[in-house]
Amino acid sequence: MRNTSVIIPTLVRIKPGALDRLGVYCSRGQFKRVVLLFNKELDQTLIERVNKALGNEGIEILGHVPVVASSFEQAQEVFQTLPQATQAIIGIGGGKALDVAKYVAFLTRLPYIAVPTALSNDGFCSPQSSLDFKGKRRSFAAAMPYGVVVDTEVCLHAPRILWLAGIGDSVAKITSIYDWKLSFKINGTQVDDFAAILSDATVFQLMAKPDRDLEGIKLLAAALMLNGVAMEISGSSRPASGSEHLISHALDLINPKPRLHGLQVGVATYMISQIQGRGAERIAQLFDVTGFWDAIKADPFIKKDWISAFKTAPSIKTDFYTILSEKDHTEDLVRIMETDPRLKDVFIEAL
Repeated sequence: MRNTSVIIPTLVRIKPGALDRLGVYCSRGQFKRVVLLFNKELDQTLIERVNKALGNEGIEILGHVPVVASSFEQAQEVFQTLPQATQAIIGIGGGKALDVAKYVAFLTRLPYIAVPTALSNDGFCSPQSSLDFKGKRRSFAAAMPYGVVVDTEVCLHAPRILWLAGIGDSVAKITSIYDWKLSFKINGTQVDDFAAILSDATVFQLMAKPDRDLEGIKLLAAALMLNGVAMEISGSSRPASGSEHLISHALDLINPKPRLHGLQVGVATYMISQIQGRGAERIAQLFDVTGFWDAIKADPFIKKDWISAFKTAPSIKTDFYTILSEKDHTEDLVRIMETDPRLKDVFIEAL
Protein backbone atom coordinates (compact mmCIF):
# COMPACT_ATOMS: atom_id res chain seq x y z
CA MET A 1 0.00 0.00 0.00
CA ARG A 2 1.33 3.43 -0.93
CA ASN A 3 2.63 5.57 1.90
CA THR A 4 0.15 8.49 2.03
CA SER A 5 2.57 10.72 3.97
CA VAL A 6 5.69 10.42 1.84
CA ILE A 7 8.82 11.99 3.29
CA ILE A 8 11.65 12.72 0.88
CA PRO A 9 14.90 14.63 1.44
CA THR A 10 14.51 18.40 1.35
CA LEU A 11 18.25 18.96 1.03
CA VAL A 12 20.23 17.03 -1.59
CA ARG A 13 23.83 17.87 -2.44
CA ILE A 14 25.85 15.42 -4.53
CA LYS A 15 29.03 17.10 -5.67
CA PRO A 16 32.77 17.51 -4.99
CA GLY A 17 33.51 19.45 -1.81
CA ALA A 18 30.03 19.01 -0.36
CA LEU A 19 31.51 17.90 2.97
CA ASP A 20 33.16 21.29 3.44
CA ARG A 21 29.83 23.08 2.97
CA LEU A 22 27.96 21.00 5.53
CA GLY A 23 27.79 23.99 7.87
CA VAL A 24 26.21 26.13 5.16
CA TYR A 25 23.57 23.49 4.52
CA CYS A 26 22.78 23.17 8.23
CA SER A 27 22.49 26.94 8.58
CA ARG A 28 19.98 27.08 5.75
CA GLY A 29 17.90 24.54 7.66
CA GLN A 30 18.33 26.67 10.81
CA PHE A 31 20.07 23.84 12.66
CA LYS A 32 22.44 25.53 15.10
CA ARG A 33 22.98 22.69 17.59
CA VAL A 34 23.68 19.21 16.27
CA VAL A 35 24.93 15.81 17.35
CA LEU A 36 27.36 13.97 15.13
CA LEU A 37 27.41 10.16 14.86
CA PHE A 38 30.26 8.58 12.91
CA ASN A 39 31.94 5.23 12.35
CA LYS A 40 34.58 4.68 15.00
CA GLU A 41 37.17 3.77 12.36
CA LEU A 42 36.37 6.76 10.12
CA ASP A 43 39.37 8.72 8.86
CA GLN A 44 39.98 11.46 11.44
CA THR A 45 40.66 14.03 8.73
CA LEU A 46 37.04 13.73 7.59
CA ILE A 47 35.82 14.41 11.14
CA GLU A 48 38.11 17.44 11.27
CA ARG A 49 36.66 18.73 8.00
CA VAL A 50 33.13 18.35 9.37
CA ASN A 51 34.10 20.13 12.60
CA LYS A 52 35.59 23.00 10.60
CA ALA A 53 32.63 23.21 8.21
CA LEU A 54 30.15 23.41 11.07
CA GLY A 55 32.34 25.72 13.17
CA ASN A 56 32.68 28.20 10.30
CA GLU A 57 28.91 28.72 10.44
CA GLY A 58 28.75 28.96 14.23
CA ILE A 59 27.04 25.61 14.59
CA GLU A 60 27.57 23.95 17.95
CA ILE A 61 28.32 20.24 18.03
CA LEU A 62 26.71 18.99 21.24
CA GLY A 63 28.20 15.53 20.94
CA HIS A 64 30.62 13.41 18.93
CA VAL A 65 29.39 9.81 19.10
CA PRO A 66 31.62 7.06 17.66
CA VAL A 67 29.50 4.14 16.50
CA VAL A 68 31.15 0.80 17.17
CA ALA A 69 28.40 -1.48 15.84
CA SER A 70 25.01 -1.12 14.19
CA SER A 71 23.21 -2.35 17.27
CA PHE A 72 19.80 -1.60 18.71
CA GLU A 73 21.46 -1.27 22.12
CA GLN A 74 23.81 1.53 21.01
CA ALA A 75 20.94 3.34 19.31
CA GLN A 76 18.94 3.17 22.54
CA GLU A 77 21.90 4.46 24.53
CA VAL A 78 22.37 7.43 22.19
CA PHE A 79 18.64 8.16 22.31
CA GLN A 80 18.60 8.18 26.12
CA THR A 81 21.63 10.45 26.44
CA LEU A 82 20.92 12.86 23.58
CA PRO A 83 21.13 16.51 24.75
CA GLN A 84 17.70 18.14 24.88
CA ALA A 85 18.92 21.14 22.89
CA THR A 86 19.74 19.00 19.84
CA GLN A 87 18.11 20.36 16.67
CA ALA A 88 19.40 17.82 14.14
CA ILE A 89 21.31 14.55 13.97
CA ILE A 90 24.11 14.06 11.46
CA GLY A 91 25.32 10.60 10.51
CA ILE A 92 28.64 10.38 8.71
CA GLY A 93 30.53 7.40 7.38
CA GLY A 94 29.31 3.94 6.44
CA GLY A 95 26.31 1.78 7.20
CA LYS A 96 26.85 1.36 10.94
CA ALA A 97 26.81 5.05 11.80
CA LEU A 98 24.04 5.88 9.36
CA ASP A 99 21.76 3.07 10.53
CA VAL A 100 22.16 4.06 14.19
CA ALA A 101 21.81 7.78 13.43
CA LYS A 102 18.61 7.47 11.43
CA TYR A 103 17.01 5.19 14.01
CA VAL A 104 17.83 7.69 16.76
CA ALA A 105 16.35 10.43 14.57
CA PHE A 106 13.21 8.32 14.18
CA LEU A 107 12.90 7.88 17.96
CA THR A 108 13.45 11.58 18.68
CA ARG A 109 11.52 12.92 15.65
CA LEU A 110 14.50 15.14 14.88
CA PRO A 111 15.73 16.01 11.37
CA TYR A 112 18.44 13.68 10.14
CA ILE A 113 21.22 14.46 7.67
CA ALA A 114 22.96 11.52 6.01
CA VAL A 115 26.57 12.02 4.96
CA PRO A 116 27.80 8.74 3.45
CA THR A 117 31.53 8.54 2.78
CA ALA A 118 31.17 5.43 0.59
CA LEU A 119 28.37 4.14 -1.63
CA SER A 120 28.14 0.42 -0.90
CA ASN A 121 24.33 0.13 -0.64
CA ASP A 122 21.08 2.12 -0.69
CA GLY A 123 20.69 2.21 3.09
CA PHE A 124 21.78 5.83 3.52
CA CYS A 125 18.42 7.01 2.18
CA SER A 126 15.93 4.34 3.13
CA PRO A 127 13.06 4.25 5.64
CA GLN A 128 14.61 1.35 7.54
CA SER A 129 17.60 0.75 9.82
CA SER A 130 19.37 -2.59 9.85
CA LEU A 131 20.39 -3.22 13.46
CA ASP A 132 21.62 -6.14 15.53
CA PHE A 133 19.04 -7.06 18.16
CA LYS A 134 19.66 -9.92 20.60
CA GLY A 135 22.21 -11.49 18.32
CA LYS A 136 20.16 -11.22 15.13
CA ARG A 137 20.02 -8.66 12.35
CA ARG A 138 16.61 -6.98 12.12
CA SER A 139 15.06 -4.13 10.17
CA PHE A 140 13.50 -1.30 12.16
CA ALA A 141 11.38 1.60 10.95
CA ALA A 142 13.62 4.65 10.69
CA ALA A 143 13.64 8.28 9.65
CA MET A 144 14.04 9.23 6.02
CA PRO A 145 16.76 11.86 5.90
CA TYR A 146 15.93 15.55 5.84
CA GLY A 147 19.18 15.94 3.96
CA VAL A 148 21.53 13.81 1.87
CA VAL A 149 25.03 15.23 1.46
CA VAL A 150 27.37 13.21 -0.74
CA ASP A 151 30.86 14.50 -1.36
CA THR A 152 31.65 12.71 -4.62
CA GLU A 153 35.36 13.32 -4.18
CA VAL A 154 35.35 11.64 -0.76
CA CYS A 155 33.37 8.68 -2.11
CA LEU A 156 35.65 8.40 -5.13
CA HIS A 157 38.61 7.85 -2.80
CA ALA A 158 36.82 5.21 -0.71
CA PRO A 159 38.01 1.63 -1.28
CA ARG A 160 37.07 0.40 -4.74
CA ILE A 161 35.39 -2.70 -3.32
CA LEU A 162 32.75 -0.48 -1.67
CA TRP A 163 31.94 1.12 -5.03
CA LEU A 164 31.55 -2.35 -6.54
CA ALA A 165 29.24 -3.33 -3.68
CA GLY A 166 27.10 -0.29 -4.51
CA ILE A 167 26.95 -1.43 -8.13
CA GLY A 168 25.86 -4.88 -6.94
CA ASP A 169 23.09 -3.48 -4.75
CA SER A 170 21.86 -1.22 -7.56
CA VAL A 171 21.36 -3.96 -10.16
CA ALA A 172 19.16 -5.87 -7.71
CA LYS A 173 16.31 -3.62 -8.75
CA ILE A 174 16.04 -5.58 -12.02
CA THR A 175 15.13 -8.79 -10.21
CA SER A 176 13.26 -7.20 -7.32
CA ILE A 177 10.78 -5.42 -9.60
CA TYR A 178 10.16 -8.71 -11.44
CA ASP A 179 9.49 -10.44 -8.10
CA TRP A 180 7.17 -7.64 -7.01
CA LYS A 181 5.07 -7.95 -10.15
CA LEU A 182 5.10 -11.74 -9.83
CA SER A 183 3.76 -11.39 -6.30
CA PHE A 184 0.95 -9.23 -7.65
CA LYS A 185 0.11 -11.87 -10.25
CA ILE A 186 0.06 -14.72 -7.73
CA ASN A 187 -1.07 -13.09 -4.47
CA GLY A 188 -2.46 -9.70 -5.47
CA THR A 189 0.35 -7.80 -3.73
CA GLN A 190 -0.20 -4.15 -4.60
CA VAL A 191 2.40 -2.68 -6.94
CA ASP A 192 3.04 1.05 -6.83
CA ASP A 193 3.74 1.77 -10.49
CA PHE A 194 5.57 5.04 -9.87
CA ALA A 195 7.88 3.50 -7.28
CA ALA A 196 8.56 0.55 -9.60
CA ILE A 197 9.40 2.78 -12.56
CA LEU A 198 11.56 5.05 -10.43
CA SER A 199 13.57 2.15 -9.03
CA ASP A 200 13.87 0.36 -12.38
CA ALA A 201 15.01 3.52 -14.17
CA THR A 202 17.90 4.12 -11.79
CA VAL A 203 19.58 0.90 -12.91
CA PHE A 204 19.56 1.78 -16.59
CA GLN A 205 20.76 5.30 -15.84
CA LEU A 206 23.70 3.78 -13.99
CA MET A 207 24.40 1.33 -16.80
CA ALA A 208 24.75 4.23 -19.22
CA LYS A 209 27.87 5.43 -17.39
CA PRO A 210 29.35 2.76 -15.10
CA ASP A 211 32.57 4.69 -14.53
CA ARG A 212 34.50 5.21 -11.33
CA ASP A 213 34.98 8.94 -11.73
CA LEU A 214 33.21 11.96 -10.26
CA GLU A 215 30.31 11.76 -12.71
CA GLY A 216 29.94 8.00 -12.24
CA ILE A 217 29.97 8.42 -8.46
CA LYS A 218 27.26 11.07 -8.77
CA LEU A 219 25.08 8.71 -10.84
CA LEU A 220 25.56 5.85 -8.37
CA ALA A 221 24.73 8.11 -5.41
CA ALA A 222 21.59 9.37 -7.14
CA ALA A 223 20.53 5.83 -8.08
CA LEU A 224 20.95 4.52 -4.53
CA MET A 225 19.17 7.55 -3.06
CA LEU A 226 16.21 7.22 -5.43
CA ASN A 227 15.90 3.54 -4.55
CA GLY A 228 15.41 4.60 -0.95
CA VAL A 229 12.81 7.15 -2.04
CA ALA A 230 11.00 4.44 -4.02
CA MET A 231 10.75 2.35 -0.85
CA GLU A 232 9.35 5.33 1.04
CA ILE A 233 6.79 6.02 -1.70
CA SER A 234 5.55 2.44 -1.81
CA GLY A 235 5.69 1.86 1.94
CA SER A 236 7.58 -1.34 1.23
CA SER A 237 11.07 -2.67 0.52
CA ARG A 238 9.70 -4.27 -2.66
CA PRO A 239 11.14 -1.73 -5.14
CA ALA A 240 14.67 -2.57 -4.01
CA SER A 241 14.56 -6.07 -2.53
CA GLY A 242 13.48 -9.43 -3.90
CA SER A 243 14.73 -13.00 -4.12
CA GLU A 244 18.33 -11.84 -4.51
CA HIS A 245 18.15 -10.12 -1.11
CA LEU A 246 16.64 -13.23 0.48
CA ILE A 247 19.70 -15.17 -0.64
CA SER A 248 21.98 -12.51 0.82
CA HIS A 249 20.04 -12.52 4.12
CA ALA A 250 20.37 -16.30 4.24
CA LEU A 251 24.12 -15.99 3.71
CA ASP A 252 24.27 -13.53 6.61
CA LEU A 253 22.66 -16.14 8.86
CA ILE A 254 25.01 -18.88 7.69
CA ASN A 255 28.27 -16.96 7.95
CA PRO A 256 29.56 -15.61 11.28
CA LYS A 257 31.33 -12.86 9.28
CA PRO A 258 29.14 -12.04 6.26
CA ARG A 259 30.68 -10.49 3.18
CA LEU A 260 29.69 -7.06 1.90
CA HIS A 261 25.95 -6.96 1.30
CA GLY A 262 26.24 -5.49 -2.20
CA LEU A 263 28.71 -8.13 -3.36
CA GLN A 264 26.44 -10.96 -2.24
CA VAL A 265 23.38 -9.28 -3.71
CA GLY A 266 25.12 -8.57 -7.02
CA VAL A 267 26.09 -12.20 -7.62
CA ALA A 268 22.66 -13.40 -6.47
CA THR A 269 20.98 -10.92 -8.81
CA TYR A 270 22.89 -12.23 -11.81
CA MET A 271 21.88 -15.81 -11.00
CA ILE A 272 18.25 -14.98 -10.23
CA SER A 273 17.96 -12.96 -13.45
CA GLN A 274 18.69 -16.16 -15.36
CA ILE A 275 15.90 -17.98 -13.51
CA GLN A 276 13.58 -15.07 -14.31
CA GLY A 277 14.76 -14.91 -17.93
CA ARG A 278 15.33 -11.16 -17.79
CA GLY A 279 18.36 -8.88 -17.79
CA ALA A 280 21.18 -11.39 -17.24
CA GLU A 281 23.35 -10.25 -20.14
CA ARG A 282 23.01 -6.56 -19.21
CA ILE A 283 24.05 -7.36 -15.65
CA ALA A 284 26.95 -9.51 -16.85
CA GLN A 285 28.25 -6.75 -19.12
CA LEU A 286 28.03 -4.18 -16.33
CA PHE A 287 30.03 -6.49 -14.07
CA ASP A 288 32.52 -7.07 -16.89
CA VAL A 289 33.28 -3.39 -17.47
CA THR A 290 33.41 -2.44 -13.79
CA GLY A 291 35.68 -5.33 -12.78
CA PHE A 292 33.05 -6.71 -10.41
CA TRP A 293 33.81 -10.33 -11.39
CA ASP A 294 37.55 -9.88 -10.93
CA ALA A 295 37.05 -8.48 -7.43
CA ILE A 296 34.93 -11.47 -6.42
CA LYS A 297 37.40 -13.94 -7.91
CA ALA A 298 40.19 -12.34 -5.88
CA ASP A 299 38.26 -13.36 -2.74
CA PRO A 300 35.78 -16.03 -3.90
CA PHE A 301 32.66 -17.25 -2.15
CA ILE A 302 32.34 -20.67 -0.54
CA LYS A 303 30.16 -22.89 -2.71
CA LYS A 304 28.48 -24.87 0.08
CA ASP A 305 27.39 -21.67 1.85
CA TRP A 306 25.56 -20.52 -1.25
CA ILE A 307 23.87 -23.86 -1.77
CA SER A 308 22.63 -23.69 1.82
CA ALA A 309 21.46 -20.12 1.20
CA PHE A 310 19.50 -21.18 -1.89
CA LYS A 311 17.63 -23.70 0.24
CA THR A 312 17.05 -21.31 3.15
CA ALA A 313 16.17 -18.13 1.23
CA PRO A 314 12.45 -18.82 0.60
CA SER A 315 11.85 -19.23 4.35
CA ILE A 316 13.50 -15.93 5.33
CA LYS A 317 10.24 -14.02 4.76
CA THR A 318 7.32 -16.41 4.43
CA ASP A 319 4.89 -13.62 3.40
CA PHE A 320 7.27 -12.26 0.74
CA TYR A 321 6.45 -14.00 -2.55
CA THR A 322 9.29 -14.18 -5.08
CA ILE A 323 10.29 -16.51 -7.88
CA LEU A 324 11.90 -18.70 -5.20
CA SER A 325 8.42 -19.28 -3.75
CA GLU A 326 6.95 -20.93 -6.84
CA LYS A 327 9.11 -24.06 -6.58
CA ASP A 328 12.49 -25.23 -5.28
CA HIS A 329 15.03 -23.62 -7.62
CA THR A 330 18.07 -24.98 -5.79
CA GLU A 331 19.03 -27.36 -8.60
CA ASP A 332 18.67 -24.61 -11.21
CA LEU A 333 20.84 -22.21 -9.22
CA VAL A 334 23.50 -24.87 -8.58
CA ARG A 335 23.54 -25.67 -12.30
CA ILE A 336 24.08 -21.97 -13.10
CA MET A 337 26.79 -21.77 -10.45
CA GLU A 338 28.64 -24.76 -11.96
CA THR A 339 28.20 -24.13 -15.69
CA ASP A 340 28.07 -20.36 -16.27
CA PRO A 341 31.50 -19.30 -17.63
CA ARG A 342 31.31 -15.91 -15.88
CA LEU A 343 30.97 -17.65 -12.53
CA LYS A 344 34.13 -19.70 -13.00
CA ASP A 345 36.32 -19.08 -9.95
CA VAL A 346 33.59 -17.00 -8.26
CA PHE A 347 32.81 -19.99 -6.05
CA ILE A 348 35.29 -22.40 -4.48
CA GLU A 349 35.07 -25.45 -2.30
CA ALA A 350 35.49 -24.93 1.45
CA LEU A 351 39.05 -24.21 2.52
